[in-house]
Amino acid sequence: MEKQKPIILTGDRPTGSLHLGHYVGSLKNRVEMQNDYKQFVLIADMQALTDNAENPGKVCDNVFEVTMDYLAVGIDPRKTNIVLQSKLHDIAELFMIYSNLVSVARVERNPTVKQEIKQKGLERELPLGFFSYPVSQAADITAFKASFVPVGQDQLPMIEISNEIVRRFNRVYNCDVLKECQAVVPKVGRLPGVDGKAKMSKSLGNAIYLKSTEKEIEQAVKMMFTDPTHLRVEDPGNIEGNVVFAYLDAFDPDVKAIEELKAQYQRGGLGDGVVKKRLREVLQELIAPIRAERSRLEKDRGEVARVIRAGTEAAQETVAETLQEVKAAMGIDYKAIW
Repeated sequence: MEKQKPIILTGDRPTGSLHLGHYVGSLKNRVEMQNDYKQFVLIADMQALTDNAENPGKVCDNVFEVTMDYLAVGIDPRKTNIVLQSKLHDIAELFMIYSNLVSVARVERNPTVKQEIKQKGLERELPLGFFSYPVSQAADITAFKASFVPVGQDQLPMIEISNEIVRRFNRVYNCDVLKECQAVVPKVGRLPGVDGKAKMSKSLGNAIYLKSTEKEIEQAVKMMFTDPTHLRVEDPGNIEGNVVFAYLDAFDPDVKAIEELKAQYQRGGLGDGVVKKRLREVLQELIAPIRAERSRLEKDRGEVARVIRAGTEAAQETVAETLQEVKAAMGIDYKAIW
C-alpha cells in the first residue's frame, strides 16, 4: 500500500494578479512541494471580501487571475487541488464553531492583525469580518487536516492562533479530533518593492507581476533603488538595502557570479547599470514562459474554470468529514433527528 502523503495547505486572497513577491515567497515552493505532499491551494475569496465587500466583482474576476498565475508557474492540477473557499460551506460552519473558542482580546493581541488594520486605515471602522479572519484561517487549516502550512514570517501569529484553537477544542470536548499544524517559512524573506520599501505590494505600486511585459520589467528594473551614495562607478557601493542585489539573491541561480559582483561593487569599479542589466536579463528569462502560458490560458477560461471546479469537488469530502467529526465530538450531530 502506498504511504499516505502529508497534507499541505496554502493559498491566497484573490485581490489581484500575483507578483514576484508571491512567487519567491510561496509559488515556487508550491510547485516543488506538490510532488511530495497532498497539496490544497485555497483561493480565499470569502476572506478577500473582508476588505472588498463593496466591490465583490473585483474578487470574482481575480479568482481567474490568481488561478491563471498558479497554472502558469507550474502548479499541476493533477497533483494539486486548487480550491474555491466560498464553495466549501462546511468551512463557514467550522468558523462559527471556533468563534466561540477564542476571545476578542486574544485576536486583538495578534500583531499581524494590528499591522494590517493600521496599513489599511481601518482603526475607526473595522469590519467584524476583517477582525475575525484569523479564526477563519484556523477553519481553513483544520478543515483540510493540514500538517504543514507555508507562510511568511509575518503570518506566524495566525498559525499560533489556529493551534491554540485546536488545543482548546480537543481539551473542551475531550477528544483528539483536530491536529496542530506546522508553519513552513520560506528561506527567502519578504521581497522588497522596486522602490526600496519593505514590501512589494499592488497598492503601493512597487511590484513586478508574473504577467508583466518586457517593457514593464525593463522600466521597473530601471527605477529600482540601489545605493544613493554610489554616485560614480569607481565609488565603493553598499549591498545592504540595495534592492537590485536583493532581487539577484532571490532569482539569479548563479550564486558564485553574484558573490563576485557583490565583492566588485563593494570595492568600487562596478556601475549600477551593469548590475541592473544582469537583473533585467534574469527576470526576463524567468517571466517570459510564465507570461506566455498565462496568455494561452486567457484564451481558454473554460479550462481554468474546470480546474477550479475539479479541485473544489475533490476537497469537499475532506472538509465534510472534518466537520462531521467536530460535530460528533461536540455532541451536536443530532443523530436522533437525522
